[in-house]
Amino acid sequence: MSSIVLILITGIGLGALYFLVASGLSLIYGLMHVLNFAHGAFLTLAALVGWQVARALGTESWGSFLASVLVGAVVGAIFATLTELVLIRPLYERHIEQVLVTVGLSFAAVALFEGIWGTDAITVAGPSWLKGTTDVLGARIPNTYWVLMIAAALVLVALVLFLKKTRYGMIIRAGVENRAMVTALGIDVRRSFTLVFAIGGAAAGIGGVLAMHYTTFVSAHLGATLLIFAFIVTVIGGLGSLTGAAIASVLVAVLQQFANVYLNGTGDFIVVALLAVVLLVRPSGLMGRKA
Repeated sequence: MSSIVLILITGIGLGALYFLVASGLSLIYGLMHVLNFAHGAFLTLAALVGWQVARALGTESWGSFLASVLVGAVVGAIFATLTELVLIRPLYERHIEQVLVTVGLSFAAVALFEGIWGTDAITVAGPSWLKGTTDVLGARIPNTYWVLMIAAALVLVALVLFLKKTRYGMIIRAGVENRAMVTALGIDVRRSFTLVFAIGGAAAGIGGVLAMHYTTFVSAHLGATLLIFAFIVTVIGGLGSLTGAAIASVLVAVLQQFANVYLNGTGDFIVVALLAVVLLVRPSGLMGRKA
């Protein structure tokens, strides 16, 4: 019983990490129809800068941990904003060029990060509580998973409230449905779309800092590794659906954890098989809108 509880809760925690990475990806595609393959670079840069901030303030304190998360969100938002202004904005409605330029940016970013921080993984230390465990029904759950779950829940609630309760959220949703009409009313839709990129980058930045504490290391390839699962989650949940991304994140991670334990480490294979089944049976995803 305790082993099942352990796998289930750690799977939900891992799913929370997947959602933090995938939420920005899903938001950007859902509102702007941009497949951003440079999303992992936002995450990586935020993690690397967050690590430097935490090291400067003292890695064992909660203050440095929270500061690194905040700085990671800001760095991710700035990087995403610059990417949208310089590279994406001239290419709206030119989807092939968008893919090519974001793929190119992702490769260039990895090379740049390796040039600045080196090619070796950097070991990360955090508050001592994160290294401990909490007993749940006989299962000892690493405390890092609780932080991931809390952060994912807060990000999901914040995104939903922003889109449904704020003026900019309503402008963004209206601009997606009928951009010409919103522009005719004198509203600068482009500014709102830049804000979407910034929010997506901030979510990726938070995910990046928490990912380095989950893995206990950070490297120039951290974002590229997580981006694969973020795309899988986004497709399974339904492109553009935040709720679908949340459900798919938990489903994918729990299935992956159970397969790794009970099916001889075949978790990644099972996840890819699930992706294939969803694409064959329901190409729009679990909660995506049919074309």
